[in-house]
Amino acid sequence: MAGLNVSIAFFFLVVWVCEVLRRISKALLSPGAYGCLARELAGSLQLCTSCLELRMLVEIGPWGGGFGLDVVLTLLFLLFMVHGASFDGASANPTVSLQEFLLLESSLAATAAKLLAQGAGMGTGWAVTKLYWSWELTHFHLIQNLIVSECSSSIHTSLHHAVFVEGICSFFFHLVLCKLRQSPLMYRVPALAATITFLTYAAGPFTGAFFNPALATASTFHCSGSSFWDYVQVYWLGPLAGMLAALLLYQGNIPRLFHKNLLYSQKSKYRIPKAKVATHVGGNESRQKRKEEKSNSEPRA
Repeated sequence: MAGLNVSIAFFFLVVWVCEVLRRISKALLSPGAYGCLARELAGSLQLCTSCLELRMLVEIGPWGGGFGLDVVLTLLFLLFMVHGASFDGASANPTVSLQEFLLLESSLAATAAKLLAQGAGMGTGWAVTKLYWSWELTHFHLIQNLIVSECSSSIHTSLHHAVFVEGICSFFFHLVLCKLRQSPLMYRVPALAATITFLTYAAGPFTGAFFNPALATASTFHCSGSSFWDYVQVYWLGPLAGMLAALLLYQGNIPRLFHKNLLYSQKSKYRIPKAKVATHVGGNESRQKRKEEKSNSEPRA
């Protein structure tokens, strides 16, 4: 368990360093530069380093450390709880940034800046994690260094099935995200963490269950066993298609592309029930009739 304790200490260190980076950036940069660049870079760095270390535990832990999948899934849930509470609004996920753009919540320039920051953060996270592994603080890292140059693809099924798996994971993730967008943080964070944990458990054996193009690029694109185009289809196009399907199902349209609702008829939010309308009209007629009777009964001069 000593190796697992070192990994947990690494998780805490990464979160602490990224939180310091966020606070310094927030104090020095303008709100726009912080929101589009520094916040996304820190969130992507935190996500990538944590997920790479956790993936190492998934691959080596069962036979090198004697712990099972339940330990890794518990760590995954707790990590995404911490990520959701500390990200300060960052998504660290290109499909989430594109969803905000399609919902007219972000401009083209801001979205492009977020995507660049996410790519830079993921690349930095991959380099930092490799450096950390090279120190070989535990036997896990020693084994990881021996196999890292010969890593294999995370796609363990047919190409079409892999695209479907990543797409359906992205679909459910974005559907939950759309539903909880306006919810308080205390409800949104555990719900998203539970969703990610379940999807990882269900789809992990087939594709690794990334449903995050930037994270998948940093984690598995350099591994042999699949071509670059295969990776693009599974880890870029699959999650993008899932996000679009979830947005269309939830909204009924894509605001950036269509103004008209394509799936649902729009009804007035303040429509008055027919019974109330009839009562209201009947009451007006009665009052009008009483007024006429009163005017006819008055003596004329």
